[in-house]
Amino acid sequence: MHYIQLGNMKVSRFILGSNPFSGFSHQGVENDWIMRHYFSSAVIKQTIRSAEALGVNTIIARTDYHMIRLLMEYWDEGGQMQWFAQTCPEVGSHEACILRAFTGGAKAVHLHGGVMDHLLAQGRLDEIPPMVDLIHQKGMLAGVAGHNTQVFEWAERHLPEVDYYMCCYYNPTDRGSHPEHVPEAEEYYLEEHRLAMTSMIKTLSKPVIHYKIMAAGRNDPQEAFVYAARHLRPRDAVCVGIFAKNKPDMVREDVELLEKALDAIKV
Repeated sequence: MHYIQLGNMKVSRFILGSNPFSGFSHQGVENDWIMRHYFSSAVIKQTIRSAEALGVNTIIARTDYHMIRLLMEYWDEGGQMQWFAQTCPEVGSHEACILRAFTGGAKAVHLHGGVMDHLLAQGRLDEIPPMVDLIHQKGMLAGVAGHNTQVFEWAERHLPEVDYYMCCYYNPTDRGSHPEHVPEAEEYYLEEHRLAMTSMIKTLSKPVIHYKIMAAGRNDPQEAFVYAARHLRPRDAVCVGIFAKNKPDMVREDVELLEKALDAIKV
């Protein structure tokens, strides 16, 4: 497993994502429910353990009570993976999510990408610097996520103390009127968005966690990992969600695809 140093932490370059655990398929309402039925508590914990056995040491998970409960059980049962928390607008304010992450054992917190896109559209990004300060006051690394390249243009000017960025390869829906994901909304995964974000990443001063590299299951995995590896800078990592219902060895296959791609280009 390849690792990077992020702040004072060793972080696997393959980071386990958890959107599927909460039923966020980004492929419509029916697939959301298929994921929710598949991901029992036992299956989620087994998926995390499978990733940990391969050297993955970091998970990105939401600050909702569902994921906090599961992580608590996983740690109580001997799990060692570290949690990077994502705020989630439907369960509370920025501050409430940050404090929930802190009490739940998170090592880092980043502001939700949809929230950042929404605040950008609403001209309200001045809410964010005090939240970065709060995260640091609680002893955690601080980050911001986004689907819109303009979020990171703003962050470069206004968030000198932030520790990392979460950059989505695609900007599938408009978040101008609301920050939350809307399962019924049609989503668009355009190559021009991937090109724009990876071009932006080259210019950024902070480590980047690349996410939705497979366009929520729409891209060929091998192509997606090769593309991501070519655009990873030495301090960057990728976050990948796993839905192994029809492919039980998906965790291993995805980790090996990234490792092979990184080895081929020596990033």
